[in-house]
Amino acid sequence: MAELKTKLNKASVTKFLNGIKDETKRKDAFTISKIMQKVTKEKPKMWGSSIVGFGSYHYKGASGREGDWPLTGFSPRAQNLTLYIMPGFERYDALLKKLGKHKLGKSCLYINKLEDVDTSVLAKLIAQGVKEMRKSSKK
Repeated sequence: MAELKTKLNKASVTKFLNGIKDETKRKDAFTISKIMQKVTKEKPKMWGSSIVGFGSYHYKGASGREGDWPLTGFSPRAQNLTLYIMPGFERYDALLKKLGKHKLGKSCLYINKLEDVDTSVLAKLIAQGVKEMRKSSKK
């Protein structure tokens, strides 16, 4: 089985975020980082070369693969801002309806820019996802 490339490391989050060329995306990334830090009460840390993560949990998949992953995090990708809401979105329909313009993946929330969404709803969504992950990782 291939080793997971996205691991916690000591790279500077501030340096990474300051390296974002698009000014709007850079400002949005710093704002998302502040929101996630406030919600999780965790310091941002780099995971791999492009994910800013907060907290961590240990997982073991059905395939037998196991590892560590952030409780929540984000990546300022070229296409969009990708936020990782690890439990997925099945229980968050009411919040998602209030959020604003977004797309969903299995555990990924894609937004083009922060002004497209209600940041207070975004904070609630992140908080609920983190709460769910903390609860399920204690089992």
